[in-house]
Amino acid sequence: MSSFKILSSTRVTRQGGVLHRCQHQSNSTACDMMFAIFLPHSYHESSPTTPALYYLSGLTCNDQNFSQKAGAFLHADAAGLALVLPDTSPRGEAVANDDAYDLGQGAGFYINATQEPWKAHFQMESYIQKELPAVINENFPGINPALKSISGHSMGGHGALTLAFKSKISGETDWKSVSAFAPICHPTACPWGKKAFENYFGSVEIGLAHDATELLKQLAEKSLLYDDILIDQGLDDEFLKEQLCLDDFESTAASVGQTVTIRRHEGMDHSYYFIAACVADHIDFHAKKLK
Repeated sequence: MSSFKILSSTRVTRQGGVLHRCQHQSNSTACDMMFAIFLPHSYHESSPTTPALYYLSGLTCNDQNFSQKAGAFLHADAAGLALVLPDTSPRGEAVANDDAYDLGQGAGFYINATQEPWKAHFQMESYIQKELPAVINENFPGINPALKSISGHSMGGHGALTLAFKSKISGETDWKSVSAFAPICHPTACPWGKKAFENYFGSVEIGLAHDATELLKQLAEKSLLYDDILIDQGLDDEFLKEQLCLDDFESTAASVGQTVTIRRHEGMDHSYYFIAACVADHIDFHAKKLK
């Protein structure tokens, strides 16, 4: 794609892993999009063998938060795993926004909006499911397009779960594995999700098609369950009860036969300290699935 640019490149592991920060013109979001990609030292352009883990960040974050705070590069380098780190929404002066932190720029919710003023740019589902993987495959030929998994935190955990489930149900994209850190598990039942769906879709009911707890039922009906899903959750997370609804997801998973490994951690909150404490296990989880 002619608009693709590598804006900066930084060696981030002693073994030779490199972080590129990139920009391109997106057809999905009709604006310039930023993303970062970590390439392990084992990456070679001439051989499409490197698997990739896509990580979706949460509310107010951009493509840089995970890179700067998660401490993941050493673990990913050892596992031979690329990390793809997209922004959380379209951005720019021409892009609709809201004064609140949980709507608009920085709060794309990884869906395709259908309502004004959002629908012109807020097409993050199409961007993550189709366009960004195509950009990666074209510009980083050492990435194996058939070997990709997805994870995320909070709003990004919602995105990871729902995009993975929806791709399995539709048969369009195959994310080999999925995990999440403190995900919004039942957005049609929490204030964050209700606000997003009312604005982006015009109703909470339409949001049922983008709700991980509801999508579990469709996965089971089509016999498309994952062999396991890894979720980490801090018990001192201030959003746990009102916004994340993990218990709803857990009970629905049990009812439909979906295995979920849920690890609840005393004393941990919703921050990147929590992510950094657990990220190595998520990298190992996905690396094993992507072999």
